[in-house]
Amino acid sequence: MNKTCYEWTIQAPNEFRFTENLKYLSRSSNECLFNIIDQKIYRALAFENEKLLVEISATNETELHVRIPGRTAPIDKPVLDAVSTYIRTWFDLDTNLLPFYELAKNDPLLQKPVHLFFGLRNMGIPDLFEAIAWGILGQQINLTYAYTLKRRLVESFGERIVYEGKDYWLFPTPESIAGLTVEDLSVMRMTVKKCEYLIDVAQLMAKGELTKEKLLLANDVKAAEKMLTKIRGIGPWTANYVLMRCLRFPAAFPIDDVGLHNSIKLVLQMEVKPTKTEIQTWSQAWSEWESYATFYLWRLLY
Repeated sequence: MNKTCYEWTIQAPNEFRFTENLKYLSRSSNECLFNIIDQKIYRALAFENEKLLVEISATNETELHVRIPGRTAPIDKPVLDAVSTYIRTWFDLDTNLLPFYELAKNDPLLQKPVHLFFGLRNMGIPDLFEAIAWGILGQQINLTYAYTLKRRLVESFGERIVYEGKDYWLFPTPESIAGLTVEDLSVMRMTVKKCEYLIDVAQLMAKGELTKEKLLLANDVKAAEKMLTKIRGIGPWTANYVLMRCLRFPAAFPIDDVGLHNSIKLVLQMEVKPTKTEIQTWSQAWSEWESYATFYLWRLLY
């Protein structure tokens, strides 16, 4: 690591393709938590008392180049280590995908997406509050409008870093939302129920009653799902989405997801969407890879 300009390299596994993950991250022009400029990702991150702008690019398909642009003041090593950990977590670099690709190559549903998107990772949402909020915001609306709601939330209640005239936003902390009222969130123009759910989750997290560590200690996807679904506004779909994208439970499976049903219908050229029983039968071959199977099938649509 070059201590004067804060640049370093993160080695990714062989089963990783930076361009595939960049394509995935580029799917919405209304994303507000990172910018992609000239094949480089710029994202604001906060660790301890530090707020940093991070630039991620690729030296080659399996080598990430990380830089902290515009920073001349010293940065403590634990903070730089936290940046690396965040990136590894975000790109899911520590998961060995070889067993998944092995099972997928002869699977009638997974053959096509793994061929098309080889090297794609289940791009995560490392921050628990962001993951739950995104799940709540996306309930019963299309993806385009969900991005609009997220932008309103972030730009109304999040902090930002300004670099070369551009704003780079941080997702609001639970503490910043916990003390708000439904009326405070009216700027977002979403349902009263969703406002209440966001505030409830923020209060649980601000008090330490809901944490990533507690969910991980469950060490079982069904136990963790039960912990989440006890919270008002979090049903099985939202719980499994969070377990899949944030907690990285490999068996997390939002089986009732409409996008999953539409993707399977597309792959198998079905006249009607598959039944839950049919999906359960097909997914038996995906044991402990349900999360990745879902993510790759989603990629056919999004």
